[in-house]
Amino acid sequence: MNWSRKSLDDLESFYWDTIAPAMDRDGMNPTRDVPTYEWLTDHGWSGIAYALREKHDLTPRQFFVDVVGLGDDEADHGYEWHIENDATIEAFESYLDMLESRRGLAESTLPTRRTHLARFARVYRDLHGSADLLAELDDRDTEPDEIARCLDVLDEFDADLSTDGTKLKYLQTVRAFYEYLVDFRRARYNPVENAAKQFRWEQGQPDNRTMTATQVRAVYAAATDLEDRLLVLGLAGWGLRPNELASLDASQLSLTGDDPHISFEARKNGPGTVALLYGVDAVADRIDVLSADDWNGFLFPSSRSKTGHIARETVNRRFKRLADDANVTVDGETPTAKLCRRFWYTAYQEAVDDMLSQLEGVAADQGSKSTEVVMSNYLSEERRRSFRRQAMREKLAAVFESGPDEAAEQAMIN
Repeated sequence: MNWSRKSLDDLESFYWDTIAPAMDRDGMNPTRDVPTYEWLTDHGWSGIAYALREKHDLTPRQFFVDVVGLGDDEADHGYEWHIENDATIEAFESYLDMLESRRGLAESTLPTRRTHLARFARVYRDLHGSADLLAELDDRDTEPDEIARCLDVLDEFDADLSTDGTKLKYLQTVRAFYEYLVDFRRARYNPVENAAKQFRWEQGQPDNRTMTATQVRAVYAAATDLEDRLLVLGLAGWGLRPNELASLDASQLSLTGDDPHISFEARKNGPGTVALLYGVDAVADRIDVLSADDWNGFLFPSSRSKTGHIARETVNRRFKRLADDANVTVDGETPTAKLCRRFWYTAYQEAVDDMLSQLEGVAADQGSKSTEVVMSNYLSEERRRSFRRQAMREKLAAVFESGPDEAAEQAMIN
């Protein structure tokens, strides 16, 4: 791992995505306990200390306490913002509480938002003598000066943060916080509303890599037991995020009737359901196997984890092992669970395109130039959904129902 190329934001994300699950498995509290250098070294992460010291002028403890927000003080007194302004702290906490309770944000995203806001307030204080971000927001006459003060903070971010993508993430968090204040009549204007125009920050090219149907088929063929097959099905066949798959509970499943699905009380974009268009029998078989013993309800249980189920990191590690067994690579690298999940979106879009092509004859009969017009004007929403789902089922069946000889041949090709 090239630690020296990671921004502070990247290192924080690495903590929540990788280090925190490992701490949880070892019986530590990843929201409070500060990992020791020895523990990090034992897990192969000693390079983080060098990156923090050489690139960010921080000790590991300073990073874990001041940036990530760990430490015993958090358990007793809440997050330590390291600013001396109660009004700003109250506004921050009110905003984060709203994100958690009303928007159903993933729990792992809140620490990152908190870190962004805390750093903005501390730099504001260091530059302007106070961390009071609210005092000038109710007076339009002071708006130009307040905009200038906030731009001064962003100038510091421009100099200190390593990538444009990281700078934009900080700005997006701060801008959303000020929008919240305006929406709830706690501010008359947003001082960073147009700040992006003042900088030449560009978001990096998105990583649009994904796995092909042939590659998913080969990885699925490499799965030798029901648990591993279910792991590939969950990613590529249902489009679940690795953490959602790791914590999937039988109570979320509805396998009977005409609409088998998975229910989520909270997802990244809020509550909802995921249709089980393929693999219902595999899920039922998995439940039958697990039910034979004393079972906690998770489809991927773990006796070593305090959560009772495997971690997101474990999903990714198992998937990469299957990909290695199948000799499958994407751009010369072993694909991750994330790339497998992206296949679902690619397949769904192709299924929609196939459905539209089947409607071309209907469009011609109706004298319409567009199949989209036929779909919206002549088919009910229920009928459109039925068409889409049937097309997707056929796509998934083509991947997961190949015979062993065909799968082995595809694995050799890739």
